[in-house]
Amino acid sequence: MVIPRKKRVIPDGLWIKCEGCSGLIYRKAMVERFYVCPECDYHFRIPAWERIRITLDEGSFQEFWPDMEPADPLDFKGYKEKVQTEQKRTGLKDAALVGTGTIHNRKIVFGTTDSNFIMGSMGSVVGEKIARAAALAREKRLPLVIISGSGGGARMHEGMFSLMQMAKTSAALFSLREANGIFISVLTDPTMGGVMASYASLGDIIVAEPGALIGFAGPRVIEQTIKKTLPEGFQTAEFLLEHGFLDMIVSRQDMRRELSRLIDFMVGPSDEAEVKVANGAEQIPNVTTQETAGPFSTKEDRGKDQNETTENQI
Repeated sequence: MVIPRKKRVIPDGLWIKCEGCSGLIYRKAMVERFYVCPECDYHFRIPAWERIRITLDEGSFQEFWPDMEPADPLDFKGYKEKVQTEQKRTGLKDAALVGTGTIHNRKIVFGTTDSNFIMGSMGSVVGEKIARAAALAREKRLPLVIISGSGGGARMHEGMFSLMQMAKTSAALFSLREANGIFISVLTDPTMGGVMASYASLGDIIVAEPGALIGFAGPRVIEQTIKKTLPEGFQTAEFLLEHGFLDMIVSRQDMRRELSRLIDFMVGPSDEAEVKVANGAEQIPNVTTQETAGPFSTKEDRGKDQNETTENQI
């Protein structure tokens, strides 16, 4: 008598295909590595709340202006319905989250955009939140860290209102710099269009994740415009680092530690670290600090397809 063997059922979602090496990855192993492929180091795109979880100290993030959501100033056909659909799908009001949090107990103003929400395109809400974050960093004299993941550029559904966010965010960051504020810009895959042409490229230090797609328009659009063949991989983080546009490329697993190190280098060790040194509990390496009243003193004080990213651009 032959007893049929019971077929083993493998739960859905247990394995995931890597977009970098096309290998099958055990999902749990990928999550434990902050959504990075253990075989080829491919960095998967992750949502904004997950970005906050792996970057900031646990439970430290306090969101600001959570109820801000986009209007429809042009009465663009289907825009209201699209926004409502994206809100239900992602759980976000718009493509940006900003607030305060801590990294290794150092308080900062933190912002991140989510490419899952209309490709992370910058409309009036995203621009307003970034500008307010810069103003908050100046007011509270805190370092500003923004992690960008916006493949859609300026959001075409809002027309000129969207394009003006490029000027507004740039002006807000200029004001922060005038107050000797610190701004670290982190570019992830993808960072394109109006986001890249404004606040994302204005950091005092510009960091990128490995393999990130970074640029303004897609390569096909550029080639058709300038009538020239472009070098392979010219919109990758590695190419831009080689040609001086980026300061460093940092793997996601090291990002939290590296951001903390950069802030300590630019601002000086935190009060907690200084206490540890005074008590002989820890040695802090020498860091360069400003000779002003602080990093925020005023003048008076001191002185997947690359082409799809153009879908929502103007």
